[in-house]
Amino acid sequence: MRVFIYTSLIILYIFHQFFLTSYLKFGIGIIALIALILSLFYAKGIYLKTGCIFLILGTGLFIYNGFPLYTYLFHFERMLGLLSLYMVLPFINSVIKVGHYDKSLSTLLQNGATSLHEFYKRSFVVCNFLTLFLNIAVLPLLHKTLRITLDQFPLKIQNKYYAQNLLRAYALSLTWSPMELLISTSIDITHIKYYQVFPILLSLMFFMAGIDWFLSSFKYRKVNLTSTVQTKINQKDSSGGLKRVYKKVFEMSCMLFVFIILVSLVEHSLKKPFLFSVVLTMIPVTLIWVFLIGRIKRFCLITLPFWKERVTGLSNFFFMFLCAGFFVDILAESGVLSLIEPIFTVASKYTFLLYLLIAGFFTLATLIGFHTLVSMTFLAELIKPLLPTLAPIPLSIVLIACSVATIMFSPFNMSVSLLADQLKANPFKIGSFNFGFALFYMLLTISVAYFLGTIL
Repeated sequence: MRVFIYTSLIILYIFHQFFLTSYLKFGIGIIALIALILSLFYAKGIYLKTGCIFLILGTGLFIYNGFPLYTYLFHFERMLGLLSLYMVLPFINSVIKVGHYDKSLSTLLQNGATSLHEFYKRSFVVCNFLTLFLNIAVLPLLHKTLRITLDQFPLKIQNKYYAQNLLRAYALSLTWSPMELLISTSIDITHIKYYQVFPILLSLMFFMAGIDWFLSSFKYRKVNLTSTVQTKINQKDSSGGLKRVYKKVFEMSCMLFVFIILVSLVEHSLKKPFLFSVVLTMIPVTLIWVFLIGRIKRFCLITLPFWKERVTGLSNFFFMFLCAGFFVDILAESGVLSLIEPIFTVASKYTFLLYLLIAGFFTLATLIGFHTLVSMTFLAELIKPLLPTLAPIPLSIVLIACSVATIMFSPFNMSVSLLADQLKANPFKIGSFNFGFALFYMLLTISVAYFLGTIL
């Protein structure tokens, strides 16, 4: 039932992007309301609580402003682009599993590492690369892989290693990933092209990775791994084994490059938002990929049940994002945001101060339980009047990096809570290992963006 309702809603949304008819808009509203009610019975934890708060506040504002009752259905579309991406991501996740790319990277990770510092760098690279394709699923996968090596160390060292290595690599990978929702949303807010910020975001990622590796050298360089966990490729087939691993890495790199090019072409030719272009391109690229590696039959057998399982599990996101989108939409129409806008208007006269305000907004919002994508939606409404006066490229960089940085430390974010659950640890403690690093990343990004703003 959930799979049918969620899929119908997303299909209607996609059609509505091409055919702007009132019938489709009304249909989206009805299906969205059904999806929201259905998700209410399955949503849990922070998603349920946050969604209920948004729905109650939004409905209260709707009644207070005296909007016509029939227009209630027309306020659920704002977050459907984000939900669309969640619907198509399982397809590319399936390719990684079908092509055994995850196993190849794990082999590369464990082949002959002798010190914990060397192992840290390898696991960082593997996590960073796999995140581009598996997203949040990479954390439990690599936790299981790393345990083989890390079980020899005390629990305190293990938890700190997992938190810093995996969460930092995960967040920094999302900094430049064309499939990341925060990047798509930021680009759609500022109306720039992905290729305009790509080299800057990639440079920031490399620089922060270098900083992290430099810090790890002080902590782990002298910590040796025992010979029992120095996993090596079978000596008889070491050359051929490594060649297969490098071939897999090369294939993934090529397909990522093709994906970026195709998304840019679709965005340019259809004149649609970047996020929507990613959604349209994801499945065709996936099908081309499995055709080229000759795994179509296995892909078909695995993908459908895997996709159904993932879509069924989206109840938390459907409930929270539909409620949040409804609230933000009503908030924008009611004029309440005009009470907060002067703060950003004053700060906009001092660009560096505005960037600090944006970073502070993301940090505070995520620490009190707001999902980062919801915070981004709020912020989009607050800075909308200022966009004509702000340099779009520096602003995009600040929005992307400052929002992604919260993924490293927020106890309410899925990445931290999922890793904490794997480790059976307190999510606040796990997040605290990265708080200083994340703040440094925000300040560095703000400084870079401010400098770019002065020369552009």
